[in-house]
Amino acid sequence: MLEVHRPSLDEIDWPALDAFGDRLFAQRRHWLEFVAAFTGGEVVVARLHRRGEVLGYFSGIRFRRCGIPILGSPFRGWTTPYMGFNLAPGVSRIEALAAVERFAFRQLGCLHLEVTDRQFTIEDGIAHGYAHRLVRTFVTDLTQDEDRLLANMTSACRRAIRKAEKSGVAVEVADPGGFAEEYHAQLCDVFAKQGLRPTYSPARVQQLIDHVHPSGDLLLLRVRDPEGRCIATGIFPGFNTFSFFWGNASLREHQILRPNEAVHWFAMRHWKARGMRQHDWGGANPYKAKYGVVPYTTVALRRSRHALIQHARDLAEKLYYFPRELRRRRYDLKIAGARGDPGEVAPASPRAGS
Repeated sequence: MLEVHRPSLDEIDWPALDAFGDRLFAQRRHWLEFVAAFTGGEVVVARLHRRGEVLGYFSGIRFRRCGIPILGSPFRGWTTPYMGFNLAPGVSRIEALAAVERFAFRQLGCLHLEVTDRQFTIEDGIAHGYAHRLVRTFVTDLTQDEDRLLANMTSACRRAIRKAEKSGVAVEVADPGGFAEEYHAQLCDVFAKQGLRPTYSPARVQQLIDHVHPSGDLLLLRVRDPEGRCIATGIFPGFNTFSFFWGNASLREHQILRPNEAVHWFAMRHWKARGMRQHDWGGANPYKAKYGVVPYTTVALRRSRHALIQHARDLAEKLYYFPRELRRRRYDLKIAGARGDPGEVAPASPRAGS
């Protein structure tokens, strides 16, 4: 049986932890402290061992929601895609999850546990009695050369990238000063098109920048038109061999210059040049398919110590997301009607983090 020990954050050998092959940016200290800052929670890093041999680590945040103590790794709405485990080869993730469940309920006093680990499968949840939610996304293999990456895209997407270049659109790595407000203002413009508002404030973006940008794990991009005006922005974290599309936004009046395609192409090449092997598109929104992506599905597993808490959690999530989905569906139908094709549905809302 795996045993779990929680060292203090100062006792942890962070470079040794970061050396795990399955290490992700969202498991690093900078990102964990970012999440703890806006949730009011505390960082939990647990060491897993058997007979004194360290076999891996678990990373998460202990926080409270409606007074209920929860261990999230991550929790939905944190604009954080995956956390979970860093394990030595051959160590069972589901066995590690069982050990962390005991630790969460008995030692931390939590009443609910949620874990999204990229290597979990649907069978893991079903076979061991965890409630689960499918997490669907797209990925791009960055080990391919640039010519192949472009060839995998649709012809329309390649034309858009070329149009941006010919139109004088320039993508630059942005300084953090003032970026959060600029990005969020553009995001509000994008969401307004669908009668929606962003799910997070400029303060969340600023916290992300303050905590993570100094580590080098956060790529901030700004797109300028030929006159030098900022018409789009993008945020792309990455670490080890894995990069991620966290969010981008653009001003609607300038989208004819194709800044969105330009910013994604820049981000892919940037992280590829820095050794990333896989780029995650942060969801399976239909508009992302044009970039030559491959579907990828994992699961978010959850369990409550008491059944009533699980039911309350699921109901609260449905009540929170239902109005947004309803407004989005109405917008999709409106667009389809304007096109004269009531059977066509417009793409899902623009990317705004997870």
